[in-house]
Amino acid sequence: MDEGGAMNVWDWLSDPDNWTRTLGTPGIPQRLVEHLTYTAVAVAIAAAIAVPLGAYIGHTGRGGTFVVGLVNAFRALPELGLLILLVLSMGLLLAFEAMTITLVLIAIPPLLAGTYAGIRNVDPAAVDAARGMGMREREVLLKVELPNALPLILGALRTAVLQVIATASIAAFVALGGLGRFIVDGLALREFDRMAGGAILIAALAITVELVLAGAQWLVVSPGLRDTRIRKST
Repeated sequence: MDEGGAMNVWDWLSDPDNWTRTLGTPGIPQRLVEHLTYTAVAVAIAAAIAVPLGAYIGHTGRGGTFVVGLVNAFRALPELGLLILLVLSMGLLLAFEAMTITLVLIAIPPLLAGTYAGIRNVDPAAVDAARGMGMREREVLLKVELPNALPLILGALRTAVLQVIATASIAAFVALGGLGRFIVDGLALREFDRMAGGAILIAALAITVELVLAGAQWLVVSPGLRDTRIRKST
């Protein structure tokens, strides 16, 4: 991008009119809230499905092949094509529901794989010791395996959130909102500063959320588990 193009993008980002609702058209803050809403709803639903399923399969050791096949199948899905297919099938009035289904299918693979891998990688000696103390299988899972698998689960959560933030931009293709609206509208109006500004905002949102989640993970994971991961990586 040349200097003039960079200045045009900065002018668009710094224009107060783009940060306020004008003639009923949402500004950047409103589009940001829409984007985060799509992301939060999808990741919450995906976590409610993938984490218990991954924990169960990881604990029992049954279904590992199913996890690999399911993850690979979901990762091969064409997001935009799937979204358009769902909207055509369900109707434009259910575009939000179709968008949510698409994003949930994007978020499930990393969460399922991360939870499964985290449970399976727990030290077998710790699991055997818990069973030797008389813990039931449910207690072993909740009190031993899940706490030890927490770093991998939270890492998978971060990956899922970033993928959904990036993919949620396609909501604009089915008349929904989000930051992708600036890219689609900019392309339609040939306002390339708006397109570039929208892309910068999405990238900035992804980086900010990643930093916040990384900080939260550092606070939640116990120092002992953090040190163990460091030792294993060296």
